[in-house]
Amino acid sequence: LHQSYTLLLDNFMPYTPGAKIHAVHLGLMIIVERASRSRAPELDKKKYLVPSDLTVGQLCFLIRQRVSMRPEEALFFFVKNSLPPSSSPLSVVYEEHHEEDLFLYMTYSNESVYGA
Repeated sequence: LHQSYTLLLDNFMPYTPGAKIHAVHLGLMIIVERASRSRAPELDKKKYLVPSDLTVGQLCFLIRQRVSMRPEEALFFFVKNSLPPSSSPLSVVYEEHHEEDLFLYMTYSNESVYGA
């Protein structure tokens, strides 16, 4: 089933790097990078395939664990330089802000570097 869906994707959709991943796994493809002026720890990996019902707050919790931040340290997530509400489902943020390559690009910082 996955192969035939991928074949349809190859034949009828313009190729993008994330198209095959999206067709096979049907999760949200997110790239999370540290903001350029941030002093937060760097992540060991940047590409994530997450369930569509995950919220921004839950993703923040998972990333905090991954970079081993202390509970008193703040961590902010940005999408196109704006701060999405932590209660927002990532599926909504993804639908509104994903790029043509089918990835949602997010940045994180330990301070509100964009003044949001």
